[in-house]
Parts: sequence; C-alpha cells; structure tokens
Amino acid sequence: MRALFFSSCASCAIAGERFRSVGQAPVRRGEQHGGPARGAFLSFVVHAAMISMPKRFPPLTTGLIVVCALVALLSNLGASTQALRPLFIADPAIGGFAAIAGGEIWRLLTPIFIHFGVMHLLFNMLWLWDLGGLAEQRRGYVFLGLFILMVGVASNLAQYVISGSPTFGGMSGVVYGLLGYVWMQGRHNPNFGYGLSRQTVIFMLGWFVLCWTGLLGPIANWAHTFGLLLGAAWGFAQRD
Repeated sequence: MRALFFSSCASCAIAGERFRSVGQAPVRRGEQHGGPARGAFLSFVVHAAMISMPKRFPPLTTGLIVVCALVALLSNLGASTQALRPLFIADPAIGGFAAIAGGEIWRLLTPIFIHFGVMHLLFNMLWLWDLGGLAEQRRGYVFLGLFILMVGVASNLAQYVISGSPTFGGMSGVVYGLLGYVWMQGRHNPNFGYGLSRQTVIFMLGWFVLCWTGLLGPIANWAHTFGLLLGAAWGFAQRD
C-alpha cells in the first residue's frame, strides 16, 4: 500500500524456494532483499531472471498487472493526486462515503490499482504474478476475480474506516490475502498441489510485523491485516 517502497522491495528476503510442489521436486524461485534503491534494483533483476512462467498463461493476473501499470503511467507513479482522485476510496476534498453513495461504487476496489513509485509497483506486481498466477492456475480466473473483489474491497474498507484517510493505494492487501490463501491451502488441502516454502512464510510474516512498528513510515497496515486474515480463513475453509 502507500509508502511501501521498502515493503514491496523486501517482499522476497533471501535466495531460496518460494513455492514447493507437493509430491514433486521444489520449484526454485529467486528471492529478493529490500534496501537501498541500487540493491532493490539488482534484486529485481535477479528475481525477474529466475522467475518461471506458470504452466498455463494467467489472463486475469496479466490483465491486473496491465491495469496497475496504466494507472501508474497516467498518474506519474502516484505523484498526480488529481489523476488519482477518481480512484481513491473517497474524494479527499469531501471524505466520508458520499461519492460511493452517489453511485461511484468502483471506489471500493480501485485503490488496489494505485501505486506510489516504481519499486512499489514492480515488487507488488512480482508477487501478484507469482501468487495470483498460481491461484488462477489452480482455481481458474473466475475464482481469482471473486477473491480479488472480496479481499480488495474488504481490505480497502478496513483501511479507510480505521485510519480515516482515503489517500492510500496498492495491491499489497490483496497480495497478503493471496499469501494467506496459498499458505493455508498448501497446509490443509492436499489436493491443492502447492505450498509456500517456510522461508517465504517466515519472511512475509516478519515483514508484516515490522510494518506495524512504524519504522518504515506510513503503511496501510489495516489493509494488510484484513487481507491476510481473510485469505488465510478462505484457504483454511476451502476443500476440494
């Protein structure tokens, strides 16, 4: 979410396995470490070089990435508040839910497409490609669309209602939802076929806690929290 330059850069901690295929040899994934811009860029290059294409091309995941890239382009990577005003959950000049009540219901979801800075965008998109692509491969694009709609709206509402500020954005609430879903499916549903590596889970939960300390600046932690809880609950409850 907003001010997640460091959070998104550090979404991959150290070289290791991100996914493991149950009953098969582990799938090697490049992990990245956050830090200064140079280190983050080099990490991105390593990850991009090692990442593998899902077995089936994920059209919805790809479409979401394209939309996020277009929003970033049109808003000058989040620098143009005027361009983002129709996408914030509420008009910053008005607040409340007046715009949504007036029919602008897209505002409930569209903050997920807003990103503030190139690293925020790139690393959220890498996680979306990995986790969203896996979910789409295993469950289909209809499931992924429903999941993103429900988790995206819920995490946006939680962030806005609790924080009171409408000027947040990012895909990371959904990403944490996907993390929780894939994690629980891998642990409790043998038919899912994939699970997250222990390294990935430990790092992502550790980073989740670090974001809450305030050391990384203003971060939409309530979106992360509700996304993670909803995704984990959904992943735990669903069985094939």
